[in-house]
Amino acid sequence: MVSVTGVWSREDLAAFLEDQTAPLRLGCRRPRGDLWMLSLWYRYRDGTFECATAADADVVSYLDHDTDVSFEVSTNDPPYRGVRGNGTATVTTDEEKAVLRALIERYLGGTDSDLAQRLLAPSREEVRIRIEPDRLHSWDYSERM
Repeated sequence: MVSVTGVWSREDLAAFLEDQTAPLRLGCRRPRGDLWMLSLWYRYRDGTFECATAADADVVSYLDHDTDVSFEVSTNDPPYRGVRGNGTATVTTDEEKAVLRALIERYLGGTDSDLAQRLLAPSREEVRIRIEPDRLHSWDYSERM
């Protein structure tokens, strides 16, 4: 079972993650041992995070080397609040681009934009990054701000 700590109940935490559209900030370890952080679109479903990226993205090789990750989803403007944690990432092919398509709908509101068309191009190979959390911690500074 996932350890949940912080100011929000498990239900409030899930509601925040399902509604928030700031990118997930993912921390991982590169093969030579140093740390790396990047931002990815995500969706939170059934207690896990799903992200998408190009199959040839550097982060894919990083996660093949070490599946342990940290992450944060937080607001970019006051009052600051969010969720951070750690877990394990799994990379799988997304031949039909189902996760990517869902993320484009979530973040862009549709697939009609030039960016969406570039991302969905048939020549682009896509993967799904699934993050299984071990720990989730919420914070909310609304009352302090």
